[in-house]
This record gives sequence, structure tokens and C-alpha cells, in this order.
Amino acid sequence: MTAPLTIATYNVEWFANLFAEDGSLIDDGSWSGRRDVTKAQQIAALEAVFQALDADAVMVIEAPDTSRVRDGAAALERFAARAGIRARKALIGFANDTQQEITLLYDPDRMSARHDPIGEETGKKGSRIAPRFDGTYRIDLDIDATEDLITFSKPPLEAAISSDIGDFRMIGVHAKSKAPHGARNDREAMRLSIANRRKQLAQCIWLRDRVGHHLAEGEPLMVMGDFNDGPGLDEFERLFGRSGVEIVLGTDLAGDAQLFDPHAALALQSRVGARPTSARFFIRQENRFLQALLDYIMVSPALRPRAKNWRIWHPFDDPVCWRDEALCQALLTASDHFPVTMDLTQDNI
Repeated sequence: MTAPLTIATYNVEWFANLFAEDGSLIDDGSWSGRRDVTKAQQIAALEAVFQALDADAVMVIEAPDTSRVRDGAAALERFAARAGIRARKALIGFANDTQQEITLLYDPDRMSARHDPIGEETGKKGSRIAPRFDGTYRIDLDIDATEDLITFSKPPLEAAISSDIGDFRMIGVHAKSKAPHGARNDREAMRLSIANRRKQLAQCIWLRDRVGHHLAEGEPLMVMGDFNDGPGLDEFERLFGRSGVEIVLGTDLAGDAQLFDPHAALALQSRVGARPTSARFFIRQENRFLQALLDYIMVSPALRPRAKNWRIWHPFDDPVCWRDEALCQALLTASDHFPVTMDLTQDNI
């Protein structure tokens, strides 16, 4: 019997800061992009977390960037070799200029992966039919008869996977942040928050169009990563009607057109009270931490019977992590997000 595949998504805060231009790790006492964490401390913590995950595939969000001076895939493979993990082969999609790539790390002994983007190449002119993720999407978001031109600063990674338990597709996502970065006053912060929310929702509509294409083709699909959103997460959901996560899941569609993630389902059932969380941010102005559910592994109906053991590796909420003091500290040091994992079994299990 072939062992299940362990699939993970993990947003590593400012992973790029840990690498020199030649792709080598900067393992010293200089500050990382993490608050009050040195590069050496973050590298050691990440090694511990990746080793504990022991995943067959990890969709790394905020992976080291690819540019004319650095090969992000080679840098990530160098990290994997140092950490001694099985997921040691890297696949990137469309490179971007944000220093935050979406990269799949996978075990080449269990699977192969190739970048397989779908859709029309549009350039800046755009298309009303969901184009390739490095293109431009034309959509009227507020029914004002004026089309908005939507792009991804971090185009989703579309990967075709062949594995020892079957073939499927992955879409790795890092959706637009809704935070009002750069706002100089409350009024400007509100304006930026609404504009960012509109763009995040448009990106999720674009993603949903792609999901619909794959489901219509009968292709097993996972959509995973950091959506910067979740049901009931903020006051703008009342303004726009629903969250971007609900749009991608297709919660208003027939069951055979919906994606499933149990943490999202739990949040939808309980918009007040305790809910799962996958990220923990320090709010400097308020001197406190904010927790939110932002990271998901969504599966298509074809994969749902085979998808088992979803888990958020939260240092305080997951009992295994909580009992392991070293792992608990590593998770807190490594990133402001925590990994999410899921096991995928064979058809006949």
C-alpha cells in the first residue's frame, strides 16, 4: 500500500531576506525581516519546522525571489538540502518583482511537477474571460459601467502534478493584502482598505473562474496558500456581501461545483466565538497580537474523499505542537503564519 502524500502550505515571512544574491543562506546575527529575530534564529527555526512537517510537497508563500541576480528556486533547494528534508525540488511559476515568490517544494521520489498555466495571454489590454494569471482581468466590480483592470502582483502558481498515488493539479495563491499600507490618516486608511478589498475580491473571482474551468474538465484540484481573507474576518464583508474565500470555495453553488476546506467550513458555521486561526500578527499601535484564519488547502469534489487529517500547526491551539516546547518556539520564530497540512490518500483507501 502506497503511503499518503502529505501536502502543506506555508507562508514564510520575508524568506528572501535570509539569502544572499548568490542564493547562499545568510546565517548570522543580523536582523531578519521578522520582528526581533535574527537571520540565524529564523533559519534554525525554519529548519526545525520543515523537518517536523516532513511533507511531500510544500507550497511556499513568500519564497525567495527570482531576479537577474538570484535564482529563487536554486536558493530554496539549497535551504532544503541544508535542512535535510524530502521536499527538495523547487518549482516556480511566473516570477514577480515583489521579493515574495510562490514556489512549490516537492519530493521528486514521490512526484513530478511542472508549471502549466491556463488561459489567454492578454498583456495590459486584458480580457473579460479569465486570462492567464500573469495577464490582466477586465471586470466591473461596482456596477458603475466602468471596467476595472485587475492584475496579480504575485501571479498564482499553476502546477500539474504526477505522483505515485495519481495525478492532480495545484494552484498556489497569495491574494492581495487588505492592509492600508502607507495611509497617513484614518480617512486615507479607509479608502485604501476598501480599494484593496475590491482588488482582493476581484482576484478571488478570477481564481473562481479558473476553478470552474478545471471542475468542468473533471480535473482533481487543490487551491492553496494565503488568501489574506476569511469568512467573517472584517467589517468590509458586510459592504461587499461575502469574503473572497467564500467566492473561491463556491459556497453559493451546487455541491459538485464547490471546493472544501474544513477550517473554512468551521469558520462559516461559527462567525462568532472560537474559530481556527493560521496567522498571528503583532499590532504595534495597540501593543497586542491579532490572530486570523488566512491560509487554506481547498480540494475539489474528486479529491475530497481522499483528503484526510487537515491540520493547522498552531503553537498554542494544536495539542501536539503545544506539548513540544522546541517546536512551539520554532513556529513562533519562523514566521507570522503557521503551516497548514493535509494528507492525500490513494483512490482505493
